[in-house]
Amino acid sequence: MRVSRSTGYALLAVGYIAKNQGDGVVLSQDISRQYDIPLEYLLKILQQLVRANVLRSKRGPRGGFSLAKSANKITMLEVIEAVDGPMTGELNLTDQAGNEPYSVKAEQTYNKAIAQAKGVFQKTKLSNLLGGK
Repeated sequence: MRVSRSTGYALLAVGYIAKNQGDGVVLSQDISRQYDIPLEYLLKILQQLVRANVLRSKRGPRGGFSLAKSANKITMLEVIEAVDGPMTGELNLTDQAGNEPYSVKAEQTYNKAIAQAKGVFQKTKLSNLLGGK
């Protein structure tokens, strides 16, 4: 399993927003500057997070980004899937190998690993990553 650079940036951005939204909305320029992420690239990622209801955006001169819900209700899986899409296991080894026992077992093992990773990401709340409960 590989997490994309975009997802890494999304995790950084959501964490930054969570830590800094006490003063109101957070500017995308501030996130871009803090983590040296190209602004246009970051804006696309932030919009994906808005569409997934992880973030809210406010337009205008006093605009910016904030969490769409509390940090203890946002999971790491939500952030990952907002950017990279659903985390699934699709090896299709059994189709290619005609249900050969080796391919069946390999695919079962892979699917089990994906399910376990999803479970860990689902249980991990943004608040956990920020040092809360």
